[in-house]
Amino acid sequence: MTHRSFAHVLLGGFATLLLGSCQGIDPASDPAPAPSDASVETSAAQDFTEQERLRGSITPERKWWDVQHYGLTLEVMPDTKSLEGSNVISFRTLKKGDRMQIDLQPPLEITRIVHRGEELRFERNGNVYWADFAEAIPAGQDEEVEVFYEGEPQESLRPPWSGGFTWGRDSKGGPFIATTCQGLGASVWWPNKDHGYDEPDRGVDVRVTVPEDLVAVSNGRLKDQSRDAEAKTRSFHWQVTNPINNYCVNLNIGHYMPISSTYEGKGGTLDVQYWVLEHQEEKARKQFQEVPRTLEAFEHWFGQYPFYEDSYKLVVVPYLGMEHQSSVTYGNGFENGYRGRDLSETGVGLKFDFIIVHESAHEWWGNNVSMDDVADMWIHESFANYAENLFVDYHFSKEEAEDYVIGCRKLIKNDVPIIGTYGLNRSGSGDMYYKGGNMLHTMRSIVNDDERWRRVLRGINEEFWHDTVKTEDFEAYISRETGFDFGPFFDQYLRTTKIPVLAYEGVDGGVRLWWKNVVPGFKVPVDVRLNGAEQRVIVSTKPTPIALGGPLESLELDRNFYMDVEEQGAD
Repeated sequence: MTHRSFAHVLLGGFATLLLGSCQGIDPASDPAPAPSDASVETSAAQDFTEQERLRGSITPERKWWDVQHYGLTLEVMPDTKSLEGSNVISFRTLKKGDRMQIDLQPPLEITRIVHRGEELRFERNGNVYWADFAEAIPAGQDEEVEVFYEGEPQESLRPPWSGGFTWGRDSKGGPFIATTCQGLGASVWWPNKDHGYDEPDRGVDVRVTVPEDLVAVSNGRLKDQSRDAEAKTRSFHWQVTNPINNYCVNLNIGHYMPISSTYEGKGGTLDVQYWVLEHQEEKARKQFQEVPRTLEAFEHWFGQYPFYEDSYKLVVVPYLGMEHQSSVTYGNGFENGYRGRDLSETGVGLKFDFIIVHESAHEWWGNNVSMDDVADMWIHESFANYAENLFVDYHFSKEEAEDYVIGCRKLIKNDVPIIGTYGLNRSGSGDMYYKGGNMLHTMRSIVNDDERWRRVLRGINEEFWHDTVKTEDFEAYISRETGFDFGPFFDQYLRTTKIPVLAYEGVDGGVRLWWKNVVPGFKVPVDVRLNGAEQRVIVSTKPTPIALGGPLESLELDRNFYMDVEEQGAD
């Protein structure tokens, strides 16, 4: 995809950057010019289905109870591509209630729901089950239900972009099985309260039984394992003690072996494990040296790794990778870049393993600080994308980090706003990655104080530690801690598809600068070079005169600002 150049403008027109496209990414036309006074765009909730509302909103049947813990027990049977199990949902009542929404997607089916030893009546509506209690449960009580289910789960056709089970084979022909469910939802393979706003406060226990020659790896720590010689199975008990996103709970099955290590970090000694297939050990030991480097860089920028109690794992899987909490999954072929490619086309992207760096960044952005509604997925992806830049900054140089994030601008489409539609499980544009990363990079330049910017990033992880948040929480925090009102800036980059245009016009003895193509109230400082001299100028939608002591000969906007430049009156 191509991207409109932001940068070097000489009197008389633009200096155009020639931008190519990465392999596997379709090229796109430059976005069309937009009106000068752009209003905030909204993602209208049009043509939504009842199932989208039930999945994406906090329904009355969800609102009255708060998840405390999940206790998932299941047996996976690769020969029939089926599973059978149950989930004990421990919850606390926030107010009186007698009807509970439990999510589980076809073709899986709930067979029984038990409360206090008694089976509950329930009914199904698509992806949703409603369980009815014999009597309303008062507020302030701790309760639990056990939900039994079975069936052949949906198969993922293109993991991790499609959800479900992957029933794959490794290069030696052995079973290689994995789950993915971001977006589609964890209810594609286990019953739960499938909405991001309510994470289990006391974590989750996952007990998995598989054929005896296989190993099952899930989140957290391995607490126990056992064999059943008669049934020819093995069982594994994994435990997560911290809150966790439903979609981060994962299951990986294969001929795994562990490689154990430790990392001395800001929270003490962190247990680190790499779960790889038996024939991959040599490659893994070499490539996974990237992990401690990644943890070091991100503890510097973002603060303490959020899940020391649950350890850090990197697990090889039959797909590219995902940010499963304390069980980061990896399928990047033991090579640097994104499957061996540099998405920035600057050479910098080959200096690190994209999947290790990006997916590990989600331990802070997405797993520690989590979105309340999927419409705010940018909180996960924009910061994880930006973290790639900060990894390069920490281990290589600030200039190379700038090269990398700016080089990725050609991947921005500016098709729809980054923020999606609330209450319907609809995320926004894929621009939440590269546009979001460049938005944050631009904010760093606006703040113009790297130590302060680092304190803001670390402060976010402290302020919202193990919590779910909304975009407005971020806006308020960042504006308060930087001392700059980023409200209109966020409106511009998150809620519209329009890139600010720095308009300029030469006048006697100087130049006038103002913003076009922006939301009302847009006003930010930028660094410009006027006739070769660097200046920081606060620009608004009203023309700002700048005296130069002579005619304007050249104007250049600092490349770190993701904005366009346009001379007024030029041919």
